[in-house]
Amino acid sequence: MQRRNFLKAAGAGATVAATTLTSTAVGHAAPSPQHALPMGSDHYRNLVPELFVPSPPAPAHSEAIVIGSGFGASATALRLAQNGTAVTVLERGLRWPRDPFREIHTSDLLADGRGVFRRTSFTNLTGLPVVCDYFSGVLDATDYENISVWRGAAVGGGSVIFTGVMIAPERRFFDAVFGNSLSYDEMASTWYPKVRQMLRLSPLPEDLYQSANFGHSRRWDQDARRAGFDPQRVDGIWNWDVIRSELTGGTRPSASVGETNMGNSNGAKFDLNQNYIPAAEATGKTTVCYGHQALSIGRERDGRYIVEVESSDPTGMVLSRRTITCDRLFLGAGSIGTSELLVRAQATGALPNLNEHIGKGWGTNGDGAMVRSFGFSDGNAQAAPSASRIVDETGMPLSLENWHVPGVPVNIGLLGSLGMTLDSQRADFTYDAQSNRVVLNWPKNGSAATVEALRAVQNKMSIAGTTLPGALPLAQDVNSSFTAHPLGGAVLGKATDGYGRVKGYDGLYVMDGAAIPGSTGTVNPSLTITALAERNVAEIIRSKR
Repeated sequence: MQRRNFLKAAGAGATVAATTLTSTAVGHAAPSPQHALPMGSDHYRNLVPELFVPSPPAPAHSEAIVIGSGFGASATALRLAQNGTAVTVLERGLRWPRDPFREIHTSDLLADGRGVFRRTSFTNLTGLPVVCDYFSGVLDATDYENISVWRGAAVGGGSVIFTGVMIAPERRFFDAVFGNSLSYDEMASTWYPKVRQMLRLSPLPEDLYQSANFGHSRRWDQDARRAGFDPQRVDGIWNWDVIRSELTGGTRPSASVGETNMGNSNGAKFDLNQNYIPAAEATGKTTVCYGHQALSIGRERDGRYIVEVESSDPTGMVLSRRTITCDRLFLGAGSIGTSELLVRAQATGALPNLNEHIGKGWGTNGDGAMVRSFGFSDGNAQAAPSASRIVDETGMPLSLENWHVPGVPVNIGLLGSLGMTLDSQRADFTYDAQSNRVVLNWPKNGSAATVEALRAVQNKMSIAGTTLPGALPLAQDVNSSFTAHPLGGAVLGKATDGYGRVKGYDGLYVMDGAAIPGSTGTVNPSLTITALAERNVAEIIRSKR
């Protein structure tokens, strides 16, 4: 996009800055699909016809149901299937194809319905509001009273929309989070390496780091060193050969021009649709049912678990609602989805033996997005993969990752960082019977300590790099109004035993970020979530319970 077009788009965005966001959390009113598709569903059918291929129906009964298809869920499904268990995976989002030249996904700045899951407006990290069609896009932004929670809504879950960083926390931070409930030595010697191999994790290669589109990464590292920090390369889930091909014209540019938060059309991100999920399906024991939302869970007298499932088309039109059963139920719908199901089941009496820890221990992973202005660098665009991170322990322990600026398609001197603190702020979920929705009770200014800690490091880098914090009027210096790393709600060792078995119920398991107590120790949670699922499902299979 040329600079003048960017400024024109930014100006248009500013005129709708007061647009009220429409939440699509359970129980919230949402516009009817037939009144919210100005371009019509045929527009999306023409763009991505594969999305309209009907999903396989969910069997009436399964040996095992896995709810969700993100990191923890996909690892669980694969290992169960390899052990001979027939698995049904329920995913509320769509199954997205890949293509080296078509625009399968949309961009942050000019997002259409393919970007956001069933809402008509969305404000990205730069503060620019986008009006879009009500459609089953890949990014779910659920607004609670004091925080917005971002998560994946697609086959592959969060792996489709995250920025690709997958690293383990330092031992001291890991131990501060998990205490005696989880062994760092076990995770570091067995489960982290298992996931690294499966997902082919590796740091940004030097040839790409030196290319024009990573000029912002080199400038960020330079500023960090001038501020007295030591930037270290981070592992990513990217296919570096695809990104090289983008730079030489062999495929449509995607990751090299800042696309990631709403998917990479050409497969540059080695997401779960290229490893765990196809491997599970290749066993012949796994059926992935997309467009299938689990509304509630319970248990029959004979011990079978019941799941109320609503299937819908890509526009959100409900096709059916039915109840299916399984012998064992694995919850992998993410911290929000899993917590909602458990809290509702406890409150309504569907699973009355759940303990007092259900819905507790939720946190944001200390997330905060930062931007600095007047940080000019090489290149006309900023590539999405993160090159490095720094750690600071002068106050609240935290890390800053060398980031691009989402939603800004040209390099105009903005430098982005993603911060994560070792915060202790926790919240809980409660059930509102009147509205039949589960509420997240995040306190007002709940991220204040995180903001203060991140701002101190941001300011230090700003002074050292002769840049300015923030990018007004587009973006504040530290944005903690959202989290992309929701964690907790069914914490390991409290709501569950030490391997994710839900206390009070045999055959019911938590296999995702809900098991993690609000933080993964100043790093992105994806590696820890996947490694923990690998560990837990291995023990569940071994012990046969």
